[in-house]
Amino acid sequence: MIKPAYKLTIGTKAVDTTLEPKASTLVDLTVSLDMDTPADSFCLVLGNLQGIKPSMGDEAAIDLGYADGLSQVIRGKVISVESGLTSTRVIGHSPASNLLRYFYDNTYQGKKAGEIVRELAGQAGVAVASVQEGTAFPAYVVDGRQSAYRHMRDLADLSGFDLYLNWEGKLVFEAYAGGKIIHVLEYGKHILELEVQHAQLRAESVEAWGESPGGGKAALAWSWLTKDFQGSMGSAGEGTPKLLVERSSLRTAEAAQAAAQAIHTNAQRQAVRGRLLVQGAAQIRLGDAVRLVGVSEDLDKTYQVRAVTHRLTKSGGFTTAVGFRSVEA
Repeated sequence: MIKPAYKLTIGTKAVDTTLEPKASTLVDLTVSLDMDTPADSFCLVLGNLQGIKPSMGDEAAIDLGYADGLSQVIRGKVISVESGLTSTRVIGHSPASNLLRYFYDNTYQGKKAGEIVRELAGQAGVAVASVQEGTAFPAYVVDGRQSAYRHMRDLADLSGFDLYLNWEGKLVFEAYAGGKIIHVLEYGKHILELEVQHAQLRAESVEAWGESPGGGKAALAWSWLTKDFQGSMGSAGEGTPKLLVERSSLRTAEAAQAAAQAIHTNAQRQAVRGRLLVQGAAQIRLGDAVRLVGVSEDLDKTYQVRAVTHRLTKSGGFTTAVGFRSVEA
């Protein structure tokens, strides 16, 4: 029989049920990871017995799996402790919360998106796992009206990149390239539940532009304004509805074209989204891919993992819900 196990490390205390199978005080554990949510989170309900005594600001790490091995799924800090008569509820966030709380003013000139993201991460105290360069901007303004995370999100959207923190709490800013690992999930063998939604496209085509003249003068004349956007406009796709995107930072034809293509690709991939439930699988992570097998001819494809929710309870055992979307564009 497969026995779910976990390791909780909070502050200087740790509980590892692969070493102490009878030492569990855990009533309920939920780890929520999502590329479309700013900060990943965990929620623990602990019985008020001898063991971990969490405090606000404690560093935390959670490993999940089975008695024969564990995989880390999240690192972060405790942000809330609610004590009751019989149990304590503990909530924590990943280091992305640092990006949400950090506000900064600066104007970057002649920088690529990745260079700006790397500097913002360093300013906010967030470690970097992988940052690709992305679109070049003659000028990009980071202002205190938006958090560092919001600026990173905008840069990711304009470059066609994913933005998330991995299981080690380190920042990833890169284009999806087929998945770091492809998990094959077979109907009747792995998949417990499956829902797939086919939605109407948000836009059949996209036009994007900034404020500069574009053309051959764009690199030198990024600070100019213009009435004619034809030279600096980017476009992708055909047909209606057409999505119009205006960003002051798109001051070259190359940047506008890259943004139009990225937004159009994202809109197409959003058209097929789904959620599946499997027996606990801590090895499935953001940035991976899932390959569905034995479902139906039109659904047996590879999809990008966009969200992962791990749940471990005394009554329900260990399950993993995976949110995914199409990789076709």
